[in-house]
Amino acid sequence: MTNEPLQNRVPYAVSAPRYSVSPHMVTTAFELPGFRVARSLGVVRGIVVRSRNLFVNIGAIFNSMVGGNITAWTRLCEQTRSEAFDIMVQHATELGANAIIGARYDATEIASGATEVLAYGTAVVVDPAEGTSLYNS
Repeated sequence: MTNEPLQNRVPYAVSAPRYSVSPHMVTTAFELPGFRVARSLGVVRGIVVRSRNLFVNIGAIFNSMVGGNITAWTRLCEQTRSEAFDIMVQHATELGANAIIGARYDATEIASGATEVLAYGTAVVVDPAEGTSLYNS
């Protein structure tokens, strides 16, 4: 038996990650109704840098000629935002948060065809306000 951390010995994901921050506990507001902020843990972020795929670009060019939603780029944007969101939630979890307030997205083109998508917010520990429960729906 070694003192090496278990995660370094496992070459694959044993189970799905469990976050202490549930997606419904992430808000763009600076408060969560029914909860009070007990402690602020600081800014958390998730960053994804994505370039457009050549084949997606070719399909998007043809789609743009006829007009309408360019679904290939829409899917790419949604997937990138989702990944940035998940990384932000993981970051907050690592700090011991159970909620994120003031969540925002930002995007910056960092090179031709490469864009950074940033999800950020403030990791907090919240407690139920008087008369509420964590399990109220």
